[in-house]
Amino acid sequence: MSTQASRIVDLNADLGEGFGQYRIGDDNAMLSLVTSANIACGFHAGDPEIMAATFSRARENGVNVGAHPGFPDLWGFGRRVMPFSPAEIERLVAYQVGAAMALASYSGHAITYVKPHGALGNLTETDADIAMAVARAVRAVDDRLAVLAIARSALGRCAADMGMTVYSEIFADRAYTEEGRLVSRRLPGAVIHDPDMAAARVVRMVEAGAIETQTGRMLPTPIHSICVHGDNTHAVHVTRRVRTSLEEAGIVLRSFVNSPA
Repeated sequence: MSTQASRIVDLNADLGEGFGQYRIGDDNAMLSLVTSANIACGFHAGDPEIMAATFSRARENGVNVGAHPGFPDLWGFGRRVMPFSPAEIERLVAYQVGAAMALASYSGHAITYVKPHGALGNLTETDADIAMAVARAVRAVDDRLAVLAIARSALGRCAADMGMTVYSEIFADRAYTEEGRLVSRRLPGAVIHDPDMAAARVVRMVEAGAIETQTGRMLPTPIHSICVHGDNTHAVHVTRRVRTSLEEAGIVLRSFVNSPA
């Protein structure tokens, strides 16, 4: 990643992840901090009311929005792998992207990208067939949409090979293995709750243009966006600290749709 690009980065969060009367996270506070919001599309979380309201609040805050499709797993919050074929996943993603486009348009704030959620997103790190299914679904619904992919993932490579616009993200609150993969949530230390630790680590990664593993190894990668999970109980504190630390380091926060890919 170029020196100029390394001084500009997007800050995103997964939002709109309640369902009916149930609410998860503080979306209003997060929308005052992030520059992009990944909105749940109704399968792992979200519903038409929540989607419309979240898209509207994002528009009011000048926050870029994208679709956040996942497995149809409300009980497991989309974090359980489900035995769908790549062809079925392609249609599941297309369905959710279409729903997000409709509710975003209804709210006067069009989506610009797609980021797969949870277990589906994790599968696109290494499974080329599933990565291709996700990329094909996005391109089929609207080939103007970008893909926000986990850094160094199969999804990023597949979408780029298909001529799509690809942005790479790192995670402020997730640990990485020595191979540059996300540590399984089933393992201790997978989720980083300490705001200062998350913020310092993010600044190091953005300045180095690399993923930092659990042992401190740095693996080079383009970094266009940083994700903080909105359902984390410490999400607002972590996001605020990450944002402040980046700004103090002279790094400009700007939506990736307004920055070079």
